[in-house]
Amino acid sequence: MNLRNAMLSSALDAIGNTFLVELGRITRGMEGRIVAKLEFLNPGSSKKDRIAREIIEEAERSGELSPGQTVVELTSGNTGTGLAIVCAVKGYPFVAVMSKGNSVERARMMAALGARIVLVDQAPNSVPGQVSGNDLALVEAETQRLVCELGAFRADQFHHRGNFLAHYRHTAAEILEQTSGCVDAFCDFAGTAGSFSGCAARFKETRPKIRCYIVEPERAAALSGEVITDASHRIQGGGYSMAELPLLDRRHVDGYIKVSDQSAIETARRLAREEGLFAGFSSGANVAAALELLRGPHRGETVAVLLCDSGLKYLSTDLWQ
Repeated sequence: MNLRNAMLSSALDAIGNTFLVELGRITRGMEGRIVAKLEFLNPGSSKKDRIAREIIEEAERSGELSPGQTVVELTSGNTGTGLAIVCAVKGYPFVAVMSKGNSVERARMMAALGARIVLVDQAPNSVPGQVSGNDLALVEAETQRLVCELGAFRADQFHHRGNFLAHYRHTAAEILEQTSGCVDAFCDFAGTAGSFSGCAARFKETRPKIRCYIVEPERAAALSGEVITDASHRIQGGGYSMAELPLLDRRHVDGYIKVSDQSAIETARRLAREEGLFAGFSSGANVAAALELLRGPHRGETVAVLLCDSGLKYLSTDLWQ
């Protein structure tokens, strides 16, 4: 059934089944193509709506989450927005714990959706607007404290299998269907690595020749084992200088691509100007990495990426100045 022609019972049914668009203008003159999944078309304007629904529904099925129980999670804003939507529809109080280094738009959006927002000061010497691993550690400590204080369910996106399953069951399956399986490579900026891990597992299972690459900030490429020289990069939503991520299966990693702040920003701006696609920092990083693949090992082939969230979430940042 085409859900876009159906009457839906709630916003939850509007999550997923996003459009896939060929970026034919940004790749003009190049051999090969980039196809981009428009994840900012989800109700909360990001791919994280998918994992929010999956984590909550998995917890309901397992009995981890009781009716009316408070849900708590750390977030850079997108997972929190998704959880605020899911919890609003299902009737769970939700508390979002977020670094003050993240853009203010996302905190305001979560609050508008009924979430209680707890903002955590950044670590000493952290740069406003640039969330480091040290900042995330402070948010994690406050999240753990609130879970104990409130007797809450922790929607633990860095560990909960629902994060992986959302992309394994849905995102990757949609891409394969929309391309008739004609995908040669996939690259994805790593935050929790849930979207990379879920998609890569499904791709490898269905078409083992698909090559899957993790995208990291140029000077904070911890997953590829490089020395971190600048943890305070500007690509919000990932690159937290964590050398290990619980959801990441390295057997599915075919390589790592480093993207500079400026390249991510310039590519996000090109997406808007040339393709009419208004997306955020990590979307720019993904497309910048895909362009690198088309110039190199995947010349003449098809590279798939996710446009992770909307540019509207970064209007207060220098992305659009």
